[in-house]
Amino acid sequence: MKTTPFARTVLVAAALLAANAPSASSAQDAAGFFAGKTVTVNIGSSTGGGLDTYGRLVTRHLGKHIPGHPTIVPSNVPGAGGNIVAARLYNVAPKDGTHIAVTFPSVLVEPLLSETGRKDFDANKFNYIGNAHAEVLVCVLRNDAPAQKPEDLLKTEVLIGATAPGSTTADFPAMTNGVLGTKMKVITGYKGSREVTLAVEKGEVQGICGLGWSTVKVQNPDILAGKSYARVFAQEDMDGHSELNTLGVPLMISLAKTDEDRQAMQMFYAQNAFARPFILPPGVPADRIAVLRQAFEATMKDPELLAEAEKMRIDVEWSTGEAVQALVAKMYETPPAVIERVKKAIGRNK
Repeated sequence: MKTTPFARTVLVAAALLAANAPSASSAQDAAGFFAGKTVTVNIGSSTGGGLDTYGRLVTRHLGKHIPGHPTIVPSNVPGAGGNIVAARLYNVAPKDGTHIAVTFPSVLVEPLLSETGRKDFDANKFNYIGNAHAEVLVCVLRNDAPAQKPEDLLKTEVLIGATAPGSTTADFPAMTNGVLGTKMKVITGYKGSREVTLAVEKGEVQGICGLGWSTVKVQNPDILAGKSYARVFAQEDMDGHSELNTLGVPLMISLAKTDEDRQAMQMFYAQNAFARPFILPPGVPADRIAVLRQAFEATMKDPELLAEAEKMRIDVEWSTGEAVQALVAKMYETPPAVIERVKKAIGRNK
């Protein structure tokens, strides 16, 4: 797990959750349930993006670690920045462990920040089986964009493409504008991050923010070598990624002027710790949740998965379902004053 200060505060709670796992006999009963079944992994994005990459990587290896070896089928369910797949899982999907979703962390934060918007699910009532990656999000700008460093955004407007409000690509630049005072003009309406990236390449917009560094490396490997039409402009994280820190890529948080600014940004950036969460609907029997959590952990330790990830040049910094459950719960305990600051920044208090 990405051990940010926020994440470290919930490790004890996660350990307590893990200690309450069902007995071996009940786990065996759940294992018998999965024999001959098909388990659908619903991916809350279009194909080709970072979420899809991790969703399909896990899907290819998960089945062999679930007792009974069910067939695992990936299914893309894009739309509304990942909210459609979450709402369907919560309200429509069978509550028996045969439907899993992987979506964006911003989807799980959205109900906390929404005044009158989506209330289609309660993020604390999902059952989390694990997280495939802790992410550092970045802003990528075209080389010909007028801003050359974060300070330039305080006085220079740039066009930023995004999917839907509530997604990382929309909310991260909005948060930067609202708290740090930048002048990014966010253009929403793209189907997925892949489509936004193509729009940047064609010059329809000048950049994209709220994009995982792991996604950038997969989609645009020339960017590290300085041979791309675009560059990693800034990191949207409290600490940054070691690879990008070595290259001198600045942190957007460097624009913060007060402790209140930093507190609001830290709360918002906390979702980076569970960038690829795999979730079950509420109501799934506890023994089946335990079986799937154990299978997810074995999957993320699988040498074949790790070798495939290395070949794909993506990082795997996973965390347990208990840890994600505790992280989400902790986020929902954020002081109201901080929540109101974040809501105002991203326009959720209207």
